[in-house]
Amino acid sequence: MKRFMDLPELDTGLVRELVATAKHLEKHPHSDALRGKVAGLLFMNPSLRTLASMQAGMAQLGGSSFVITPGQGSWGLETRPGVVMDGDAAEHVREAIPVLSQYCDVLAVRNFAKGKDLAEDAADAVIRRMADLSPKPFMNLESAMTHPCQSLADWKTLDDLDVPANEGRFVLSWAWHPKALTYAVPASTLNMAAQRGMKVTVLRPQGFALPGSVMATARALASKSGGSVFETDDVAAAMDGAHVLYAKSWCAPSAYGNPEADAALRASLREAWCIRESFFASARADAKFMHCLPVRRNVKVADEVLDGPRSVVVRQAGNRLHAQKAVLWKMLVDKE
Repeated sequence: MKRFMDLPELDTGLVRELVATAKHLEKHPHSDALRGKVAGLLFMNPSLRTLASMQAGMAQLGGSSFVITPGQGSWGLETRPGVVMDGDAAEHVREAIPVLSQYCDVLAVRNFAKGKDLAEDAADAVIRRMADLSPKPFMNLESAMTHPCQSLADWKTLDDLDVPANEGRFVLSWAWHPKALTYAVPASTLNMAAQRGMKVTVLRPQGFALPGSVMATARALASKSGGSVFETDDVAAAMDGAHVLYAKSWCAPSAYGNPEADAALRASLREAWCIRESFFASARADAKFMHCLPVRRNVKVADEVLDGPRSVVVRQAGNRLHAQKAVLWKMLVDKE
């Protein structure tokens, strides 16, 4: 495997193989399999779990890593093609990526959506251009439209909890947030659950349906896997018999790139769309709560849920380590 860009680009059998490897590495965390190997980590946006788990994973497998944070200890980095570089950025990815690739055995990059132009971000062109510039194996650590490391960890979490695939009921719920957020995590989460074969419901208020292209991809995955994808603004209907509620915020497609317009659309939704125990009234008694973190307590999710027995957010975060080690293993050890 030379690239890890987006879960739906991988055969489902390979995804399950990666999950199995992650389970093995969780039980056997230390080895010298990557002795002498180096991971280059380029973080163009903030990180806590992704950065820490990548560095810890390389160390546990006997390797090492270096971290580049453009503009903080290194030159600012330009990503746009054909740009006149008379602004703050002193270096372009066209040189930076090939140079960094000479210093490492795998290059992993985090580069968020700009959040200004939906069509541009939906194409996920920036991360793909950077991947094309790298002669070494390349990992997407979150881009404009996908967060495959999180989704692989979430797949493992669902397996850990014995949530059934084809009969499992998975709810991806919008939650209130003070800022307009982009689609990487909700799109990845929706695709992951659909690819796994689950009965997926997108729960969201009016005006906050995910973009049509995101829904179309998920429905195609569900059709292939034997799952299904629906959407509604009815909490009780969405949560009926649910095994999992996964909360995330995202912006209204009609207001993409316009924070003021998005804020006006969400202004009246704060109280109704903070996830509380009442959301689970029609769910299974043992239904679980998932979130990728970080999370704003008592804004997106109430303490009663996060601190209660439903929450598996810490387990999810722990699985980031095992999932990313599995990808590194597949890229650098088991290359067939």
